[in-house]
Amino acid sequence: MHPCPYSGVLADTVAVILAGGRGERLYPLTLERTKGAVPFAGTYRLIDFTLSNCLHSRVCRINVLPQYKYASLEQHLRLGWNFLPPQLGTGVALLPPQQRVGNAWYGGTADAVYQNLYSLHEQRPSHLLVLSSDHLYRMDYRLLVEEHVRQGAALTVACLEAPVAEARRFGVLEVDAGGRVFDFAEKPAAPRTLPCSPDRALVSMGIYVFEINALIETLAQDAEKAHSTHDFGTDVIPGMIADGWPVYAYNAPLMERRPDFYWRDVGTLDSYWTASMEVLQPDSGFALDDPEWPVHTYQPVHTPMRATGASRCELIDALLCHGASVAGARVERSIVSPGVWIDHDAEVVESVLMDGVHVGPGARVHRAVVDKNAHIPAGKYVGVDLESSAAGLYVTPGGITVVPKGMDLSKPDTGERDGIHSNNGNRHVPARLVRLYGERRSGVVPWRDFEVMARAAASTRLAQPKSPA
Repeated sequence: MHPCPYSGVLADTVAVILAGGRGERLYPLTLERTKGAVPFAGTYRLIDFTLSNCLHSRVCRINVLPQYKYASLEQHLRLGWNFLPPQLGTGVALLPPQQRVGNAWYGGTADAVYQNLYSLHEQRPSHLLVLSSDHLYRMDYRLLVEEHVRQGAALTVACLEAPVAEARRFGVLEVDAGGRVFDFAEKPAAPRTLPCSPDRALVSMGIYVFEINALIETLAQDAEKAHSTHDFGTDVIPGMIADGWPVYAYNAPLMERRPDFYWRDVGTLDSYWTASMEVLQPDSGFALDDPEWPVHTYQPVHTPMRATGASRCELIDALLCHGASVAGARVERSIVSPGVWIDHDAEVVESVLMDGVHVGPGARVHRAVVDKNAHIPAGKYVGVDLESSAAGLYVTPGGITVVPKGMDLSKPDTGERDGIHSNNGNRHVPARLVRLYGERRSGVVPWRDFEVMARAAASTRLAQPKSPA
């Protein structure tokens, strides 16, 4: 598989993975990391699934566009995705905002690509494959690009059918009998349904193939529009349709003859938890152990997984990673990541435990996502009784309890812990972070206040005269 050979249209195709969003719908998992770096299924990061699709599709000139809190993403790519030989023109490049066309950060998905046209132009692509970093699926992009070229399209949008209730979260397409898109609405309140299925709609998968000259012209025009949000779904795609560009739909399950085609947007906490539970089901349509389409990642060295206390250790439909230890505990339908320690008489049910989590003796963790290095003390209940166990924690609309990174639940709720927590849906920041910016406050402060303080402190530092070297 290495080096990554490509020919035909793929030799002229370059991929861009959008990884710059704040990921607020995934808070608090994105408090200290960008969406693509969020761990998934124990040993992976979300971006690994899109990168692996590129690798298996022989699309091996890949550009990742981050913006917010991408330190862990950069480290993951550097350690785990450094095997593509640059001397053959392949590799994964990280392109944060460089302010080549202004002094602003990325203002939207389209603006992120627009700001990097200089770097992309140097790669001389004929086609640009635009992807997201927070989707879970397997797809051979070769078929998509080949169909794009066959149609003579300026833009091809990968899509699939979805129930109307879910379609409100995505871009919705209307197409004619030949597959040409004549209308595109981003997250409409009342999605247009399919003529043959009044309860279903055709939704965008957030996967686009652009003819490069059409893209450059369209992005340049969009950049001049003051009212534009510079977003592909909101502005660029509807604008291309209105201007008469040939925009086509690629119905992935239909074109690839896969009626069980699996695709999930894991951009919310509830969808993240649901997708995590689905990978534990052998009939979910998404097998992590598919030998023909392995998912690549970076895996640090750990000892083998250990289960002790055989008479009391009960493991049911669980995914257990290397370095994990289960000592006389019950684990059911859960993901146990590397370095997790589950103590005796504890119970973990329908939960995701990320790296380094410790569950103390007799603790109960139900329907929860516990971020890295958190500590659940002995006898503590999380997610069992939401009213009593979720004090100071984040609870999703679907009833999933989220324990932020590094939080120690044995400490009193003073705001002195790592991470953030939520009361009545309002994000808060610990006092220790607040004091980094010179504010003498106790307890917690609203997240928006913290952001104002951080920006003010940064402006003050920039305005101060620099001492001579």
